[in-house]
Amino acid sequence: MDVLYVIFSVVIVIAALIMIVTVLLQQGNTRGLGAITGQLDSYFSKNKAKTVEAKLALITKISAAVFVVLSLALLIVDKLA
Repeated sequence: MDVLYVIFSVVIVIAALIMIVTVLLQQGNTRGLGAITGQLDSYFSKNKAKTVEAKLALITKISAAVFVVLSLALLIVDKLA
């Protein structure tokens, strides 16, 4: 069980670091008053899934999910030992 605890701990730290880096690389979501009137619809906003921002958001979501799942698994492993 100690090996599993160490492996989970290392992967949690890596997931946390990835999450920190991807959140820091993302830009703010401030659009000003143009967002109220809908003036910001452009070609780039329609193809948002292909942008770097979308990929960073996806990586953030995946690393957050890995972090939560492994934290719960680590708790279960700790209770069993």
